[in-house]
Amino acid sequence: MEKYKLGPWLIVIAAMLWAIDAPFRKFLTVDLSSTTIVFMEHVLIAVLVLVFLFRYLGELKNLSWKEWLAVVFIAAGGSALATVFFTQSFRYVNPSVAILLQKVQPFIAILLAAIFLKERLSKKFWLYALIAIFGAYLITFPEFKISGLNFTGGGLGVMFALLAAVLWGGSTVFGRLVLRKISFQAVTAVRFLAALVFLFLLQIYYGRLGEVASASGKDWLFVFIIAVIAGFISLFIYYQGLQTTKASIATLGELAFPFAAVVVNWIFLDASLEIGQIVGGVILLGAIWGLTQVNESDALQNPYKSAILES
Repeated sequence: MEKYKLGPWLIVIAAMLWAIDAPFRKFLTVDLSSTTIVFMEHVLIAVLVLVFLFRYLGELKNLSWKEWLAVVFIAAGGSALATVFFTQSFRYVNPSVAILLQKVQPFIAILLAAIFLKERLSKKFWLYALIAIFGAYLITFPEFKISGLNFTGGGLGVMFALLAAVLWGGSTVFGRLVLRKISFQAVTAVRFLAALVFLFLLQIYYGRLGEVASASGKDWLFVFIIAVIAGFISLFIYYQGLQTTKASIATLGELAFPFAAVVVNWIFLDASLEIGQIVGGVILLGAIWGLTQVNESDALQNPYKSAILES
């Protein structure tokens, strides 16, 4: 019984760890390119993968060529490019805005599942999707009108944040496909190792390997905090908690992330939100909660859709 009581708290702890990411990531964007920051993250995570998860790589022989294509998308899109776009968004918009916009991911994941897996979407999904879009609109345009949107400033930052959300949402769908054949540990291992190779080639293409060599000890410390504490460790704490927690309760626990992130960014980055953005954030998070309720009511009829939202 105790483990069922502990599960939701593990999710809250993981969510709080995610929240410490932004100040360190924002600092790193001052001197390093986004691709370099994410490459350095994956170098550290790859070391942990080789130490703790290497033995799971033998499961990859069970994958078909179509599932390997899904792995390529997860690695290059979800692990590498999505994180690069998310980091790049910090250069143009308030990090709290970029973080709140990531909460559209469940809607993107379920919509992509409908497109690629022919899942039927309920009317309630579209209702909550419209509410979420309105919330995201307020986060982007807190004064209710589109003003000053361009692709050199805030508009570019919003675009990068939403691109990250699309890629992460797509990775959720393709990740669930791969998980039919191999374990979560194997997916995690191949995801980060393949992403590291992709990012290495990206660094060569842009001629940025020198940035890695010139990174200071402080830079590496901050990357360690982002990659290992806010990334690798929090991920396993989250999935440990998810094993004994209902989706609706897990969603409530995850709400600790955006709220904690807003507070952390306000304290350490002086990055406050406007009233309209706060209202938009609450509306968006409320839509996520509503989607979770629809998801749980449909779980018996469609367990795959349930798994998408939980992931």
